[in-house]
Amino acid sequence: MGNATVEVTSANFKQVAEKDGIVLLDWWAAWCGPCRSFAPTYEKVAQKHPDITFGKVDTEASPDLAGAFDIRSIPTLMILRDNVLLFSQPGALPEAALEDLIRQVRALDMDKVRAEIAAQDQKDVRRPA
Repeated sequence: MGNATVEVTSANFKQVAEKDGIVLLDWWAAWCGPCRSFAPTYEKVAQKHPDITFGKVDTEASPDLAGAFDIRSIPTLMILRDNVLLFSQPGALPEAALEDLIRQVRALDMDKVRAEIAAQDQKDVRRPA
């Protein structure tokens, strides 16, 4: 079946991250033990969900991206859906936890999520500095 994951770099980050639907990003580095142990799980889950984009960001190859997203600990997993960041957490996940996260993200009502974000933004605007 080959690789189910996409290598994400500064050159294609915007194109990958802004895809419609669900996008997972695994921030990793070759020297990171937990990253290496998480990689086969990530790859296995990616193959089960061909409708989801599974990206891998090598923090060594793309330090600018890691800096822009304030990645302090790897592996870090980010999940976006319809260009909205829904999840960002460091640590390697077991397969069951990763599958559960995907199930939760699939179940979200994105119209409701966007409405909540808009309401929060309104509060932020009204809050005095």
